[in-house]
Amino acid sequence: MFPKPKSVLVPNTYAFESEPMVKPTGFREYDARWLFNKDINLMGVQALGMGLGALIAELGVKQEIVTGHDFRGYSASIKYALISGLMAAGCEVHDIGLAVTPMTYFAQFDLDVPCVAMVTASHNDNGWTGVKMGANRPLTFGPDEMTRLKEIVLNAAFNNKAGGSYQFHENYPARYIADLTSRPKLKRKLKVVAACGNGTAGAFAPQVLEAIGCEVIPLDTELDHTFPKYNPNPEDMEMLHAIRDAVLAHKADVGLGFDGDGDRCGVVDNTGEEIFADKVGVMLARDMSAINANAQFVVDVKSTGLFVTDPVLQKQGANTVYWKTGHSYMKRRTNELGALAGFEKSGHFFFNKPFGRGYDDGLVSAIAICEMLDRAPGKSMADLKDALPKTWSSPTMSPHCADEAKYGVVDAVVKHFETLQQKGEKVAGQNIRDLVTVNGVRVTVEDGSWGLVRASSNKPELVVVVESPVSEQRMRDMFEAMDSVLRTHPEVGEYNQKI
Repeated sequence: MFPKPKSVLVPNTYAFESEPMVKPTGFREYDARWLFNKDINLMGVQALGMGLGALIAELGVKQEIVTGHDFRGYSASIKYALISGLMAAGCEVHDIGLAVTPMTYFAQFDLDVPCVAMVTASHNDNGWTGVKMGANRPLTFGPDEMTRLKEIVLNAAFNNKAGGSYQFHENYPARYIADLTSRPKLKRKLKVVAACGNGTAGAFAPQVLEAIGCEVIPLDTELDHTFPKYNPNPEDMEMLHAIRDAVLAHKADVGLGFDGDGDRCGVVDNTGEEIFADKVGVMLARDMSAINANAQFVVDVKSTGLFVTDPVLQKQGANTVYWKTGHSYMKRRTNELGALAGFEKSGHFFFNKPFGRGYDDGLVSAIAICEMLDRAPGKSMADLKDALPKTWSSPTMSPHCADEAKYGVVDAVVKHFETLQQKGEKVAGQNIRDLVTVNGVRVTVEDGSWGLVRASSNKPELVVVVESPVSEQRMRDMFEAMDSVLRTHPEVGEYNQKI
């Protein structure tokens, strides 16, 4: 018998060393994240491994799994606790060692293994840990699997049995790097800043980019799990500004920044300006649809409206579907539709054949960006960005709303706009052209201006984004229209930031 996990235990006590601790809130919609030793202990991680092994068997999948860990001071010990639980459940474990998350996804294909469990806290601050899991390559778990995993683990409903085994794959990164770089070299000599924030990607990104023909300027590529400069997160302005400074100092063609577990890539152009991921997605969609007829794309509801309104994409016959925010949702939808690629505003990009295998990999994104520049020899990254139609867009704005209330508020907001559309009433002075309700509500009016309200999947808050292809004033009009509806709900509090 293995004891039921407790939600709270006090460190430096007998109980902490003798019982599992797993805080229930660590089970998210599509992965798991905890503060190590505050929300989960090593026995709790062992329980997670047993639960994952039991779930895999319950799903009718062969109990064979790839695992790896990111570069944090405690990740290896967490991985070995997870492995002990997986083996107790009867799993054959393939350990590829220190890895970026997409390396474990690649190993599922390369080693012909159905399941994956990557120990990573992604771009979270030091102190966090977590696991990204899947049992149907190239997909990762969604809410159904995570809910069931939570039930199994918290109730200690394990089904342990003999037959577990362990195999370590020595020098595995060489296979991953060979796969990424077995392509024609770039014809154009690109000078590229590779920024890794001292995270895991620093061990791999510079040599991958050099192997495809880039001149690489390494920036914070030395592995250091204290993250002495800043958190490796290409959505954070501190990292983007460090990339900008390096791009300008070295007169680089582009700056590429990788997050802590290497599944996202941020972009700074040759003038030092960051290009937000949804606009990078439009640029890549233009490039890819020019060489692939009738290209299908999937983008999340937070992304720019240019995927539908851009005249170049329209002329090239591209078709785009908006879908739920979240890397697991986006990966699944891109796979279901057989889309050429999926682009999420957070920077998770999913490339299907001939560009990738359907999973998110920051290095595959980086290669796609370099190849786009290679196919536009007379143009800089800034030229390609400036060729996009101008839009005015807000940052992601998040008003506080308790976890217990947020979904009810969003349901009411959705109904409000559906009723307005049925009655033919106006929003921000115009008729509603389109409503997307797969993830909250995205309201688009006649001139292409739009506003989004959805519930955050992992914080007690809502998410509000607005954009207009017309003017800054129209963007502000859409914000006023969305916010005025939210203000009718007393559960909605102050914003973290506003336009």
